[in-house]
Amino acid sequence: MAHAVQAGVGQTYLIQHSAGSGKSNSITWAAYQLIEAYPANDGVPGARSVDQPLFDSVIVVTDRRLLDKQLRENIREFSEVKNILAPAHKLAELKAALEQGKKIIITTIQKFPFIIDGISDLSNNRFAVIIDEAHSSQSGSAHDNMNRAIGTGGNEDDEALDAQDKILKAMRSRKMRGNASYFAFTATPKSTTLEKFGTRQQDGSFHPFHLYSMKQAIEEGFILDVLANYTTYKSYYEIQKSIQDNPLFDTRKAQKKLKAFVERHQQTINLKAEIMLDHFMEQVVSNKHKLKGKAKGMVITQNIESAIRYYHALTRLLADGGQPFKALIAFSGSKAVDGIEYSEPEINGFSESDTRDRFDTDDYRLLVVANKYLTGFDQPKLCTMYVDKKLQGVLAVQALSRLNRAAPKLNKKTEDLFILDFFNEVEDIKAAFDPFYTATSLSEATDVNVLHELKAVLDEVGVYEWAEVEQFVEWYFDNADAQQLSPIIDVAADRFNRELELEEQDKADFKIKAKQFVKIYGQMAAIMPFEIVVWEKLFWFLKFLIPKLVLQDPEADQIDELLNSVDLSSYGLQRVRLNHAISLDASETELAPQNPNLRGAHGGEEEKDPLDAIIQSFNERWFQGWSATPEEQRVKFMSMASSICNHPDFAAKYQGTDDRHNRDLAFNKIFDEVMLNNRRNELELYRLLATDAAFKAAMQQSLREMLDGRV
Repeated sequence: MAHAVQAGVGQTYLIQHSAGSGKSNSITWAAYQLIEAYPANDGVPGARSVDQPLFDSVIVVTDRRLLDKQLRENIREFSEVKNILAPAHKLAELKAALEQGKKIIITTIQKFPFIIDGISDLSNNRFAVIIDEAHSSQSGSAHDNMNRAIGTGGNEDDEALDAQDKILKAMRSRKMRGNASYFAFTATPKSTTLEKFGTRQQDGSFHPFHLYSMKQAIEEGFILDVLANYTTYKSYYEIQKSIQDNPLFDTRKAQKKLKAFVERHQQTINLKAEIMLDHFMEQVVSNKHKLKGKAKGMVITQNIESAIRYYHALTRLLADGGQPFKALIAFSGSKAVDGIEYSEPEINGFSESDTRDRFDTDDYRLLVVANKYLTGFDQPKLCTMYVDKKLQGVLAVQALSRLNRAAPKLNKKTEDLFILDFFNEVEDIKAAFDPFYTATSLSEATDVNVLHELKAVLDEVGVYEWAEVEQFVEWYFDNADAQQLSPIIDVAADRFNRELELEEQDKADFKIKAKQFVKIYGQMAAIMPFEIVVWEKLFWFLKFLIPKLVLQDPEADQIDELLNSVDLSSYGLQRVRLNHAISLDASETELAPQNPNLRGAHGGEEEKDPLDAIIQSFNERWFQGWSATPEEQRVKFMSMASSICNHPDFAAKYQGTDDRHNRDLAFNKIFDEVMLNNRRNELELYRLLATDAAFKAAMQQSLREMLDGRV
């Protein structure tokens, strides 16, 4: 605040503020103080007089409706002056708020472009713009629209401008506005965020204006260390061919497809769900002292289909065990799984707007998610997380930080936190957290010369004629309707899709480079110190062209056919790390600018191998539980199954009862007796079963499925 009243309007501030340590409160305090900020003297840029506030209004922009509501509630609690706050989700609401003299206006980044469209005379106002999680809300066009909103002047007659003037005006309008100061809050600043909002140093690097680090917040007790108790499991599994033929497949694509096939297989999910629930019941629910019996858990899955399968598996297990609580699921939209259409409200039985509040009650203690609720979800009762999804970079920090909320009223401590990870290695999680543990800076500005190179390569392909780009942009800035604009884009799209007869790899290369151009220019246009009109024109043309560029993978059907050629033979899990404390690097991290090199689809040659070779390679990589060969393992499985079948209690106590609980007890007893009797012959296997509960659970499930006729 002291710097703002001295430096005046037109500044940028990046506040690196650790997640979960009161960032929303800091935003609230900042908003409330900014409306009462008076210039230090009459010479401060943007000051009208020392007796008038420096800013007419404070606009708080968030990319999450949950936080939008939370901020409004916080500001109402802090403010002694009534009626200074207004939400703005529509243009009419924003205009009304300004007319009524509302000092703090809260909106979401998704609504902001619609709110500001058509506002004609705000250039005389002075704004403080507070941006929550700047790394996500400040990408591309949304930020451009915000700049236009607070910088559009009504004195210039647009009708009198020609197309070139309008383009130049649009370019200038997307720049950081002189009538606004930006206060960007984020726990995980990316390179583009640092370049856009950070403070530039004499050596050309960029640093946050203010830092409240994860390390400091943990040391001061405002958040908990989520990496203090980290347990990882490694999957091992074997597949086998279910066809006689030995067709050729692209090795890299096939390996990736096979792993995805195994990991989303219902047998796999059932096993992991059992391990999750066993741990949750024994270590969380049964411990009445943990968060005073209120502790909750979250299951993070790879995608919506996996989330639905996990939800059903966990719900069945909870019902079979007669547990007094239920699980919830959270995902956006709808998804068909096994021919049935699902949505969050249909599964949970109430509106998705109620999910957050319902999860806070004692009736629900597990929440299954894919992408939803991984950021911006504040639930202090969360203490356990089960991860079955690739987490890296910013997403890893944001997702796992859902656990870090301190809850003194519940006596929540670091030792109460637990993460069980089926997908990621400890080293990967450390690499994700290290850059944001203390201060993060950017070594130098982005080299935008790559845009010259990208444009040259794109021009050469011949998908568009420059005259078409010129015509499209001229009509676009003259507010032509879609019927007039679409034919120009359609001509270029038809050249790409059909007329030029491009190879599929050449098509992919063009589309990748077009997306790269749009992304880099969209991020850098607001801060580039110069204006290149041809870049601006190509940017708008490509934004409309890219969605109409059709790519086809000629091997897609063949790779899909691969899954009809294999069966899952066996699957198990082995615990790799137990309650491991991941130590982070306390030194400052310096990021490099975003990669300026051209990207494309050309490069490596495909390697093709017969299906037998692919399966062998796959099994060698993933089936590493025993030193025995796969054939020896299969023989041992069959021998154990035979011994269990021949046990005197098998027919009466296992096959002869429908009570699941009694069947489970009988099978476990028979299994233990069979293994005890064979321990001398199978010493290695016996030791594995005795020391690794996950391995034992996997073995038991596989044997039961064999004996029940399901495998």
